[in-house]
Amino acid sequence: MTVISEQPAVARTRDPRDLLNAVAPRLRHLTVNVLDSGLTVWEREIALLLRDEVTTRETAERILSNGVMYVIATMEHPEVHLGVGKVVDIGVHQLILDTPVYFALCELYNGGEYKHHAPFIQRRNDGTVTSTAEFLRSIGFDPDEELWSRDGANCSPCDSKVPDSH
Repeated sequence: MTVISEQPAVARTRDPRDLLNAVAPRLRHLTVNVLDSGLTVWEREIALLLRDEVTTRETAERILSNGVMYVIATMEHPEVHLGVGKVVDIGVHQLILDTPVYFALCELYNGGEYKHHAPFIQRRNDGTVTSTAEFLRSIGFDPDEELWSRDGANCSPCDSKVPDSH
């Protein structure tokens, strides 16, 4: 008699650092600016956050990590209504502002199509931030509870009604 034991499924969390660094071979624009520093893409974005927005490396990593999760989720799941609060939006904006990196993200995770960022003026207060964190967990990410719950009711006002926008 042969007994086959089933191995329990191991849940693997998607690593935002790995996902961001994966775009390096797809960088096509301003590569001297982006790649000649010798930094990984992740380290570059952290350095830019520390230069402009964030005071500690730990905070910069938390914000960038969650920004990467959100941007990739919007690209991979355009049919899902997602949104971020003010804190995570700092990481989202960092990615969008570094356009060579953002173009590479779009190429790798959005089928080569540019994903627009078209915010409305007024913030929504509809719980989208909280449901976005739940969705991120459902697709293998580990969102930072503190960052997502801080702005749980105040969602950034992005236009998710347009298929190529977040």
